[in-house]
Amino acid sequence: MNVAEYMSRVPARAAYPPVDALQAGLRELADAHPGLVRPRRIGTSRLGEPLHAVTVGEGPADAVVIAGPHPNEPVGAVTALALISLLCRDAGLRARAGLRWHVVACADPDGARLNEGWYGRPGDRRAYAEHFYRPDLADQVEWTFPLTAGDYRFDRPLPETRALMRLMDQVRPALVCSLHNGEYQGAFFYLNRRDETLARRLAALPGLEGLPPHHGEPELPGAEPIVPAVYLTPPGSRVGPLFGTGGSSADHAAAFGALHLVTEVPMWADGRVADQSPAGRPYARVLAEGAAGWRELVEVIQEAMGAVAGDLRVRSPFRRSAEKTLENVLRLGELEQAAPGPDRPATVAEEFGARQMLHSMRLRLLGTLLRMLAAEIAAGNPTPAIRAQRHLLAERFEQWYAQAEADSPGPPVEPRRPAAVQLGAMLTAALHLAGRAG
Repeated sequence: MNVAEYMSRVPARAAYPPVDALQAGLRELADAHPGLVRPRRIGTSRLGEPLHAVTVGEGPADAVVIAGPHPNEPVGAVTALALISLLCRDAGLRARAGLRWHVVACADPDGARLNEGWYGRPGDRRAYAEHFYRPDLADQVEWTFPLTAGDYRFDRPLPETRALMRLMDQVRPALVCSLHNGEYQGAFFYLNRRDETLARRLAALPGLEGLPPHHGEPELPGAEPIVPAVYLTPPGSRVGPLFGTGGSSADHAAAFGALHLVTEVPMWADGRVADQSPAGRPYARVLAEGAAGWRELVEVIQEAMGAVAGDLRVRSPFRRSAEKTLENVLRLGELEQAAPGPDRPATVAEEFGARQMLHSMRLRLLGTLLRMLAAEIAAGNPTPAIRAQRHLLAERFEQWYAQAEADSPGPPVEPRRPAAVQLGAMLTAALHLAGRAG
């Protein structure tokens, strides 16, 4: 099977589908292929939204695909539609992969609806920040699987997480794919096995779509690479106690001995994320400058939150996100300060990644705070402190937005390209499991 040829079949898209359009697309596929595409309800979201899985194929083994576990990551919805469509049209693909596919095209519809303001404008950094929403780690579908690690225990899975657990428990998958995307960083992957053959095949896929691999700082400090841009999946026992979360879908998949694959693809592409040449500056200085920027961000957010703390009346999702994200930023800062910085030159990828991460978190946090204050005003609570902080934060947003634009992370990526990489990664993993070359 030529995986690259299947990647090329992912259709062009000008935008990411809103939840209603995504569900309509799934219904159209089911209506067009009765008996082959079998949708079923697997649960209900926190706000009462039906959760569905679409099953295609006959096996003999099973795969579970989780798209949109984080609501600001909609590439997986495009990938899910493309995968189901390809499986319907190509009986040879279904047979060669040897899997019954169970696709959850939107694992967090409640959160996705809070991001739809930018779904229609991929690559518009202002729209992304102004309409951005990402829940706290302990409110994320991906990070609320039950977990016991020593004295630490997490047993508060979200309704959406329980739905995914039931699905996996029922089908006992051989393969679980969790589809994620980032912003400026290059493409990278997580595997729950140290499989260098599969890792090298995965690492080759982004280049087929002209996307750079990620060679900068790992997403999670201390993540262990298998090959460049492919990491071992961090266990929930390490992440959960640090951030007050549960395990991930990888932890639950381990109960079945499943291969677990996480795909991370970018929405902006810049070759600097893969540039391992020296940046001409000490790595310790890059880290110190980054730490100073993070301290400034924390100070701005803490001052704003302190100024309005006594006036807040609305328990909006934006408020909880802002408060908890600030806590997590502080924890990450403590971890990074505790780790000794290597005495060596920084690479271009490391320097670029450090700057872009700061730009990203500045705009995301300010955008969330501004949405929190707007919710207070819309609810009839425009106190002087709330109005004053909204004005100050809007000014700061413009300042930081201008700095981010002056240090652009490269051109936006047309949605089909990262979706094609995700599709290629899933097919590569399926063929690897089946013992067939991809």
